[in-house]
Amino acid sequence: MKVWPSATDVGTVLRDLRSDGRGWILLFIAGGWFFSLGVRLTFPPLLPYIRAELGMSLTGAGLLITALWLAYALGQFPGGMFRDRIGDRNVLVVSTAVSAVTLLGIARASTVATLFAATMLFGFGTALFGTARFTVLADTYERRDGVAIGLTMAAGNAGNVVLPVCGALIATYAAWRVGFGLAAPFFLVFAVGLWWAIPGKAAGSTSAVDTLSVEALLRVFAGVARRPVLVMTGVVLLIHFTWQGFTGFYPTYLVERKELAPNTAAGLYGLFFALGIVIQPLAGAGSDRFGARPVLLGAISMTVLTLGSLPFVDGLGPLIVLTALSSAVLGVVPVANAYLVAALPTDVQGSGLGLMRTVYITCGSAGPVIVGAVADGGYFDWAFPLLAAVSAGAILLCLSLPPREP
Repeated sequence: MKVWPSATDVGTVLRDLRSDGRGWILLFIAGGWFFSLGVRLTFPPLLPYIRAELGMSLTGAGLLITALWLAYALGQFPGGMFRDRIGDRNVLVVSTAVSAVTLLGIARASTVATLFAATMLFGFGTALFGTARFTVLADTYERRDGVAIGLTMAAGNAGNVVLPVCGALIATYAAWRVGFGLAAPFFLVFAVGLWWAIPGKAAGSTSAVDTLSVEALLRVFAGVARRPVLVMTGVVLLIHFTWQGFTGFYPTYLVERKELAPNTAAGLYGLFFALGIVIQPLAGAGSDRFGARPVLLGAISMTVLTLGSLPFVDGLGPLIVLTALSSAVLGVVPVANAYLVAALPTDVQGSGLGLMRTVYITCGSAGPVIVGAVADGGYFDWAFPLLAAVSAGAILLCLSLPPREP
């Protein structure tokens, strides 16, 4: 039995992705996600600079990251409902335009309060992009949704490689605010590209939420109240808690506990996401071929091992190896979201996915503030084995999933 795809298989997949003009849709969605996720993940490497200027504690810094992800979580369900009512294109264009405006607000924030407000508005704006990108790709690539979503997630990781490092360099030689301001025009460019590439509203004829009503909400709740949907939501909830707690403080931990220079810490942070560029499409392709469960079990098991080992590893070389291995966690999200889209009824696909994403990202957003509080309490080293224990719970949930998608 063939395990890895051949060069011919890869060529066939690429032709499928580009056919009928669909390549432009994938390109602009992936590019928008490059900036949407990359800018959000620029916050952690900039925390030392933000803390120094605004006098924030580790707990306060963690609360800023939690506020960003909480606002992102709260925008998922509205984003899904807007998608079902007005279509993917309109939602994605609004998201990128709002993101551009709020980035300028972050760049001009002069107090902790205004920084929090602008950051939360940015998180909410990017949330509208979060749900619609999955549904438009699932609708556009019925047979290749795992690969298409994996490639888009890989583009986000490319943003996480490039933009945090650029942000840290700009902060070193200019100011942390400058990088946010420079990113704003790119969001406007992708707003125009998305409007041009994606067809007009396609969800209306099959949507159960064309009107906001009790009946529509009950239909959404009925659609998500399925065992595969609930179990997979539990898996990704625990992994999001782990991922947000880890990425929110990994650069700061490397600086304060492992005594690395900030730029070196930003480089390791970039390496973590650079490997996701390869891991996420492979995870999506593996899920398309073998099913979600084996891919998830492998990725989460590696996450438990690496995070549990982190306090006991010192030196740049070993930390590079551990950082590389820990990036296995990045394979979870594309697989889990493709599974959720497939498991939801078509008429509430956007709203249902948005609701589930609101649930698991909201709960996961507690990760950074909890890690920050543990660090302020003098137990920074033990925050990461705590995250490993949380991930171990996701393994137990994965074992109850059916071997193949529903």
